[in-house]
Amino acid sequence: MTDASRARGSAATGNGQLTLPLKVTGTSTQSAPVGRQHVVVGLFAGIGGIELGLHRHGHITALFCENEPTAGAVLNARFPGVPLHADVRTLTSLPPRTSLVTAGFPCQDLSQAGMTKGIAGTRSSLVGEVFRLIGDSQVPWVLLENVPFMLQLGGGEAMNVIATTFERLGYRWAYRVVDSRSFGLPQRRRRVYFVATNEGDPRSVLFADEHESPEEPSRNGHAVACGFYWTEGLRGLGWAVDAVPTLKGGSTIGIPSPPAIIMPDRTIVTPGIEDAERLQGFPRNWTKPAEEVGRPSARWKLVGNAVSVRAAAWIGRRMRRPGVPREYQVSSLSRRKTWPNAAWNIGEGRVAVECSEWPVQTKYISLEDLLTTKKLRRLSAKATRGFLSRAGQGKLRFPDGFIAAVEKHLKTVSKDE
Repeated sequence: MTDASRARGSAATGNGQLTLPLKVTGTSTQSAPVGRQHVVVGLFAGIGGIELGLHRHGHITALFCENEPTAGAVLNARFPGVPLHADVRTLTSLPPRTSLVTAGFPCQDLSQAGMTKGIAGTRSSLVGEVFRLIGDSQVPWVLLENVPFMLQLGGGEAMNVIATTFERLGYRWAYRVVDSRSFGLPQRRRRVYFVATNEGDPRSVLFADEHESPEEPSRNGHAVACGFYWTEGLRGLGWAVDAVPTLKGGSTIGIPSPPAIIMPDRTIVTPGIEDAERLQGFPRNWTKPAEEVGRPSARWKLVGNAVSVRAAAWIGRRMRRPGVPREYQVSSLSRRKTWPNAAWNIGEGRVAVECSEWPVQTKYISLEDLLTTKKLRRLSAKATRGFLSRAGQGKLRFPDGFIAAVEKHLKTVSKDE
């Protein structure tokens, strides 16, 4: 029996383990499933990153649900004519012909869901509203997006509630952690994309593409722009070569938190909001309408909380043109405190999947080329001094020459300020 035939005919053995071969680089002989143009409802829509990506492959949006006024201003301006509902809790039903519900729901909400059991226990939480709406209508496809922390939240119980609820509602599901750099964006942004369906195979969306994750880049003596967070220093330094760390939503009181970038000439700068939008795959000034109802600084929170447009476009392409699932090494998924980076249940039991976080490799935009030079601001002396103070107190290890470059930057900006 060939590897391919073993993969297609594999099933759970008596001890709960699945017998699948190591990943095969070729594709299966199965026929590709048929896709469709989806009618989308975006819950917790933010500024429409998922929907913008989906629209690029012909899907259409029938309704948004978003309670943040600044985000609502962006949705109204960028998706004219699409109705906007403010509170998911008062949304009684989905529009007719809805075939796909998307939701980038708050991760913190899972902490409540994770303390309960099943769909009844999630009624009082926001993620429970997603289940309420799809349960009432049996919408055929669902796309969830969240941070990887959801895989360990509540000791793994939160993910168990989500998976169990979909299974009780009759859905097959699959999820995968994907890095935005896979789509050519110089931002190291890892997110969980979770697809559930009661009419197809979710693997045809998330697991039809596979590219080996490259090794983490190093400068190797070459001068390239590198990103880090000047607000850190004691722990958790988000250092990224030729990229920025994950863009953040900022503080709870609306103070922007852009990353710092050390340029090839050792100048340390922070990007403008337009560059942040492009790092998420949005056109420049996508969030400009937010200033009509809020402070300009609110745009940073909107961008930091958004879904990468290019990642959503990849999913939109595969929903329109599903692919044949690749062949992966899998193992049975038992109850655990931390869920794996990829898994599925297509009706034969839950399995953990060994795959990369780079389903494709798009031509990469270097960080230096993406930045708008006229919009860059030098990191202030106060911010630089604070970072150096924290770095001196902590035990973090930094790249060779990095601290010396920060100290030199401090001397330069101190003179000018």
